[in-house]
Amino acid sequence: MQKLFLIVGLIFFSTQMFSQNHLSGVVSTPEGELLTGASVLVNPGNHGAVTNQEGEFKLSKIQQQQVTLTVSFLGFESLRQSINLSETSFVKVTLTPRSHLTEEVVVTAYRAGNKTPVAHTDLGREELQKAGAGNDIPSLLKLTPSLITTSESGTGLGYTAFRIRGTDPTRINVTMNGVPVNDAESQGVFWANMPDFANSVENVQIQRGVGTSTQGSAAFGASVNFQTTTSEPRAYAELSSTAGSFNTLKNSLRMGTGMINDKFSFEGRYSRLKSDGYIHNAFSDHQSLYLSGTMHFDHSFLKMIVLHGDQETGISWWGVPQELLETNRKYNPAGVYTDEFGNEQYYEDQTDNYKQTHSQLFYSVAPSDRLHFTAALHYTRGDGYYEQYKEDEAFADYALPNINIGDATIENTDLIRRKWMGNDFYGATLSGNASLLPGLDFTFGGGWNQYDGNHFGRLIWMRYAGNTEKEHTWYYNNGLKTEYNLFSKLNWQVSPALRTFVDVQYRGINYEMSGEDDDLMSLTQEHDFSFINPKAGFYFTPDQQNSLYIFAGISNREPTRTNFKEAKNLPNETPQAERLYDIELGHYFQSATFSSGINFYYMLYNDQLIPTGKKNNVGNDIMTNVENSYRAGVELMTAIQPASWLNWDLNVTLSRNIISDYVETAANSFPVMVNGEILMEDGEQVWDSETITKDHGDTQIAYSPSITGSSNLTIEPLKDFSISVLSKYVGEQYFDNTESEARKLDAYFVNDLMLGWSLFPKSFKQLDLQFTIHNALDHKYESNAYGGNWYEQGQEQTWAYYYPMAGRYFMGQVVIRF
Repeated sequence: MQKLFLIVGLIFFSTQMFSQNHLSGVVSTPEGELLTGASVLVNPGNHGAVTNQEGEFKLSKIQQQQVTLTVSFLGFESLRQSINLSETSFVKVTLTPRSHLTEEVVVTAYRAGNKTPVAHTDLGREELQKAGAGNDIPSLLKLTPSLITTSESGTGLGYTAFRIRGTDPTRINVTMNGVPVNDAESQGVFWANMPDFANSVENVQIQRGVGTSTQGSAAFGASVNFQTTTSEPRAYAELSSTAGSFNTLKNSLRMGTGMINDKFSFEGRYSRLKSDGYIHNAFSDHQSLYLSGTMHFDHSFLKMIVLHGDQETGISWWGVPQELLETNRKYNPAGVYTDEFGNEQYYEDQTDNYKQTHSQLFYSVAPSDRLHFTAALHYTRGDGYYEQYKEDEAFADYALPNINIGDATIENTDLIRRKWMGNDFYGATLSGNASLLPGLDFTFGGGWNQYDGNHFGRLIWMRYAGNTEKEHTWYYNNGLKTEYNLFSKLNWQVSPALRTFVDVQYRGINYEMSGEDDDLMSLTQEHDFSFINPKAGFYFTPDQQNSLYIFAGISNREPTRTNFKEAKNLPNETPQAERLYDIELGHYFQSATFSSGINFYYMLYNDQLIPTGKKNNVGNDIMTNVENSYRAGVELMTAIQPASWLNWDLNVTLSRNIISDYVETAANSFPVMVNGEILMEDGEQVWDSETITKDHGDTQIAYSPSITGSSNLTIEPLKDFSISVLSKYVGEQYFDNTESEARKLDAYFVNDLMLGWSLFPKSFKQLDLQFTIHNALDHKYESNAYGGNWYEQGQEQTWAYYYPMAGRYFMGQVVIRF
C-alpha cells in the first residue's frame, strides 16, 4: 500500500509539457442575439469557459489539435462540433432554442456547478453501472474520495451504509430530485427500503463538507444528491439479470416509450432480488417498482415519479461476538433461543419487513431564457415491522399481570413480538434560478416538510398467554416533526478568472414526541430549533489548466429521535444541537492525459454528537455530546490516461479526527462488604456500583480512520472489452472514543477484479456482460463493529461485536437493451 501512495504522490506533483493551441469564438442565437453566460467545453482536456457580455470566449493551452467543442445554454439545444485546431482557431456558434425544457433543472438549485468552491464528485449512469453488478448504492459509491462502506450481510446487499470523512449516515444529507430522503426522526437512510434504486438513477453528486444549501436534514459533513432517470427520445427496453455467490439472483426490466407526439414520455422498472447473504440468516428478499411520466410543453414540463420498495431482510444487526470471530464468522445471534428441553434453536422468522412508497410531482417552467422555477409536491408512506423471538421476558415489561396456576405464579414467558412503524412524510419545495446580469446568477429555494410517524409493539405469540388479548399492544408513541427552510445563493463572475459564491440558509424545526416507549416509560417531549447556515467562497482560474478555490461554511444539526430516547430519564443529559465550522481549500489541474486535485479541509465541531460504540435494542448508535472536536485532512485525487486503452483513477485521504480532552464516564462495580466480609444472599455475592470518570486527553473519534484510499485501474485490450482492478484501503479505526486496542478495527486492503464486454448484435441494440470477483485475494476483514466497557473493582472489562465481510465471491451480470 505504501508503494501505491508513493505512486499517487509522484503522479500528483509531476508536471508534463505539451504543445499548446488556442480557440476563441462567439455564441449567438439564430436571430443574432449574443448569449452571455453560455458554457463552453473542449475535450480532451476538459477545458472550460463561459461567454462574456459580447458572447465571446477564449480557451488556451489546449494540448490536442483534434478536439470536440460542446456549447450549452439554458433553454437552447446543446451543440457538439469536431474541430481541427491546425485548420482554424476561431468559430461562430449558433444555438437553437429548445422545444422542451430539460429535466435537469429539477436538481440545478441544489447542485454545485463546475466553478462552485465546494469539494464534490459527479457520477453518471454509465459510471454507476460499471461500479459493480448487483450492488446497493453504498457499494457503488465506495471508490469515491473519503467514503467507506459497511454491510451487515457481508456482501454489500441488504443493510448497507456509508460514511464520508468519518461522518456517520445520520449526518449525510440525501435527496432524490431535490426531495429529502433521510428519515426525519433517525436522519438516516435505509437503502434496503429502496431496492435496486441505482437502476433508476441518472446521475449523482456527492458534496464533501458542509456543501451548498439543500432540502431536508442537515448536511453535517456531506450531502448526496440523486437525479432519477430522465426521458429518452426513443422507445427502449432493457432486461438485466445478475447471479452469483450466496444464491444471489436479481432480475430487472426497464422500459420507456420515448417521446410520444413530441409531448409525452413514460418509463418503468421492476426489480426482484434474492440473496442468502454471507452471515447466517442475513438474507434479502426485495422487490421494487419505478414509474415515471412526463408531459412536455414549450417552456415547461410536468413530471410524476413513483418509487416503491418491498423488502424482507433477515435481522443481522447484532454482529458476531468477539469470542466467535475466529471460529464461526457467519454466526448470527439474532433468533437464537433455548427450547424447553434445553436445546439451542433458531427462529427463522427473525426478520425486518418494510414497504415504502415515494411519490413526487414536479412542475418546471422557464418564463425566459434567463429564468426558471421548479415546484414539487412529495409524499412518502412507510409501513413495516421487525419480528423477534424473546426468551424469559417478564410479564411486567409488557404491561401484563403474572399468571397464577394453582399455587404457582408465573412471572416470565417466551414470546414473539413485532415492533411496528407506520409513517407519512409529505411536503412541498420550490426552487428557482435567475441570470440577473451577465455573469451574475441568483438561486433561491425553500421547503416545508412534515413527518407523522407511529411506533408501537404487538405480541403475536406467548408460551404462557393467560387471558392476554390477541396481538396485545404494549406500547404506542407518535413522532410529529415539522421542518421548513429558505435559502438563497449568489454566483458572481467578478472577472474572467474570479468567481464568488455566497449562500445562506434558514432552517426551522419543531419536533413533538408523545406516548410510551417500549420500556413503558413516557416519551412525551417537545423541541424547537432555529438555525442559520451561511457559506461563502471564491473560485479562481488563472489559466485553462489550473483552478483554485476556498470555501467557508457553517452547519447546524438537531439531535435524532434515538438521541432523545436514550436520555429520556436523564434530564441533565438531554442532547444538544451541534454546530460545524467548515473551511476548505483546493486546487485542480487538468491536461489532456492527466488530472489531479488536492483539497484541504478543517471541520471544527461544537457539541458534536459522537458514537459511544454502543447500540440500543434496534441497532442504532448511542451518542453523546462532546464540547470540542475536529476533523482535519487532505484529499488527493488523480487520474491518468497515457493511452486510449489505459485509465487509472486514484484517491487518498489523510486525516486527523480528534476529541479534545475526552472524559469517560462509566460504572464501577464492587462487592458489598459487611464487617470486612463479602455480603452473600442466596449463595451469591451482593454487588454495588459507583460512577467513575477517566480523563483520556485527546482521543480519536470513533469510526474515523486516519487514512483511506481507492484505486480503479482499467485497461481495454480489445474494443469494448475492459479489465478493471478496483481497490480499497481503509486504515485502522477505533469503535469507541477511548482509543482502546481492545475495541479497534484492523486496517484492510480489498481488491475486486471486474471484466466487462459490450456487444452489438443485429438482434438487439446492445448486450453488456460483466463478471466480478469480489475480494479477489480472499482477504479476511470486518467492515464495522461496536462495543463498550465496564469496570469491576477498578479493572476494565470489554465486550465487542463485529460485522465480518465475505471472502472471495463471484457475481455475473447480463444486460440486454432493445
